Amino acid sequence: MFDLHKTALSTKARMGTLSTDHGTISTPIFMPVGTLGTVKAVKQDELIDKVKAQIILGNTYHLYLRPGCDIIENAGGLHSFINWDHPILTDSGGYQIFSLSDNRELKEEGAHFKSHLDGSKHLFTPENVVDIQRTLGSDIIMVLDECPPYPSSRDYAKESMELTHRWEKRGRQAFLNTSSKYEHGQFQFGIVQGGTYPDLRKESSKYVTDLDFEGIAIGGLSVGEPTELMYEMTDLNTDYLPENKPRYLMGVGKPANLLHCIARGIDMFDCVLPTRNARNGQIFTRNGYINIRNAKWKNHNRPLDPDFPTDLCSQYKMSYIHHLFRNSELLGLELASLHNLTFYLWLMEKVKERIANDSFHNWYQEKAKVLDTKI
Repeated sequence: MFDLHKTALSTKARMGTLSTDHGTISTPIFMPVGTLGTVKAVKQDELIDKVKAQIILGNTYHLYLRPGCDIIENAGGLHSFINWDHPILTDSGGYQIFSLSDNRELKEEGAHFKSHLDGSKHLFTPENVVDIQRTLGSDIIMVLDECPPYPSSRDYAKESMELTHRWEKRGRQAFLNTSSKYEHGQFQFGIVQGGTYPDLRKESSKYVTDLDFEGIAIGGLSVGEPTELMYEMTDLNTDYLPENKPRYLMGVGKPANLLHCIARGIDMFDCVLPTRNARNGQIFTRNGYINIRNAKWKNHNRPLDPDFPTDLCSQYKMSYIHHLFRNSELLGLELASLHNLTFYLWLMEKVKERIANDSFHNWYQEKAKVLDTKI
């Protein structure tokens, strides 16, 4: 399933391949987020031909509520429903339950919650979350977990982690006792929790490793804690995770965050940030980021970066992109979204080149500073 090819000099950065029945993924990799079976403002053929996406992420909570598992199953599973013959990862809905703190109740059996759409009542258990994702047919499915907020007391973080562990054990058994509904295999990833407490993070890493999932995710970070603390917890976690399993840091992040976390041993990322920020006018470039709504671009009658392989950079004047955003034209959102995702996947390829030629350590910190600079 996962083959580790190389670890960089002087860091924990890794290159590998993750093989699924819908294709092989080269890591490190960024996964565009398609919450409802669509990456906002980007068509599936563009994800393949322009973005060079190797895997996308779908959201179990949202797909369960709409269109519903019956509709997706009748269509032949999520791949068939959205016309995407490539790998898909689905999360468990745990983060959405975390974000619905006023509309959910956590019990030993699972998470009771009210739909944000119509207030209807639902229950996610470790077992039925596996069943839902069997119906979706994603290549990688996640276990149900609780994502504690930041800050949390140590007592709360410990109780939450232990609940997640019990859920994970049940979820793993449910996965092993069931099989795929379609003609392809599925993998299951566990999730490490423990808040921002090093001893809990260490304990959780070891517990989840012992359950022998096909891959391991690091959860409960990028929820408001300082960036340096996120790096510290990530670095600690990867010290205790097996080298022969893919490592997935959930919900991260900005381009500079990706570089720093790759250096700490992470293989997989997802985040809505590149498309969400694109729709608000933030465009990532090799020399930093810009806000295309700013007046400085009103008369900038040149492409932003003619040598970068996106239409936004090579074909259109920045004054035109600025005009599109100032007038809420959909083309602006589409071009910016397509560009940002292309940039993220381009960055992952540059990382792999640097790891391959043993120059990642001397490159990534300076590159992260540049990418975090506003132009």
